[in-house]
Amino acid sequence: MLFREIIGQEETKQHLRQAVREGRIPHAQLFSGISGIGKLQLALAYAQYLNCPHRTEEDSCGVCPTCLQFEKLQHPDLHFVFPIVGSDETCDAFLPQWREIILNRHYFDLEDWHKALGVETKQSMIYEKESGEILRKLSLKPYGNGYKVMIIWQPEKMNITTANKLLKLLEEPPVQTVFLLVSEHPEQLLATIQSRVQTIRVPRLENETIAAALVQKGMDSVKANDIARIANGSYLAALKKADESDENQQELRDFIALFRDAYTVGVLTDPVKKFESLKRLRQWSLDMADSKVGRERQKHFLQYAQQQVRENYIRNFAQPDLNYQMEAERNFSVKFAPFIHDGNVEAIMNQLDLAERQIEQNGNAKMIFFDLCLQMIILIKKKKP
Repeated sequence: MLFREIIGQEETKQHLRQAVREGRIPHAQLFSGISGIGKLQLALAYAQYLNCPHRTEEDSCGVCPTCLQFEKLQHPDLHFVFPIVGSDETCDAFLPQWREIILNRHYFDLEDWHKALGVETKQSMIYEKESGEILRKLSLKPYGNGYKVMIIWQPEKMNITTANKLLKLLEEPPVQTVFLLVSEHPEQLLATIQSRVQTIRVPRLENETIAAALVQKGMDSVKANDIARIANGSYLAALKKADESDENQQELRDFIALFRDAYTVGVLTDPVKKFESLKRLRQWSLDMADSKVGRERQKHFLQYAQQQVRENYIRNFAQPDLNYQMEAERNFSVKFAPFIHDGNVEAIMNQLDLAERQIEQNGNAKMIFFDLCLQMIILIKKKKP
């Protein structure tokens, strides 16, 4: 990948190019930041720039045999580690899917990767067996005169044994080897690993940068600017917002269903309506907990719900410039926003955050989502102080 193919991030690109030109090549770097801002793309472009024998001041040449191999993600000195499902396998078994999603999608997240693997309902991990493969690959002599590059995507998914073995490699790295860790949650890494890598904090993209990229893909400029504001600095989030498929609208429907029925049970006095709504809430919790939904989608919904609670709370201040919602979300908020206020907003956010953390920790999804429903019944009826 070439630096010029990456959306925005000019300051980070310049930092990486300058380090190479000056010969300051850390043996381990951590690209950290939110999803969808180009961290993996920067790592790939940096790896290619490091190894290109004809690089310029600004980029790899893009035409030499080394660059052509890197462009196809098939250079012998370029290695990948990423979360998979199945402790008996290693990443090499999934390299075709890995190359395909990078080359075809460019920007993707863990949920997209699970879909590519056909394991949406399962949790992925970097297993202990992978550490043996890392050792084997890095013990080989370099194919060319450049660096062996080990890109580890989502290193926070390593189990403790793998993490400790990686730590030993970082403490005594092989010659002419560079580790590039690409993480959305670096705080979940071992503190000892964090202390042995140079961290590059990749910033959120500017709204104008995202909007320009969407317009280049053929989107109307007005819609592009609207989506760019909502994307909160993530190009991937913007792409998903632009995809108005039924799947991407489902989160709003789930959000509306949760709070409408919680309101009916908690506030209205009609016993028939209360009972019917409680039954629907029970079914909602079972549907959300269904194994076909999967942990990543469950977490994504809870993150979405927290965002919408924030937007509805802010809407009460009548400052449209502070709101980041699509038209369908705004339409629901017209009547819903008054029910999110100083008396309950913090508690609602805390309950949604708690549910997200419990799902992340492999808690019982049926209990987590039904308990969330019961908490929302209590909180939605609280009066504004």
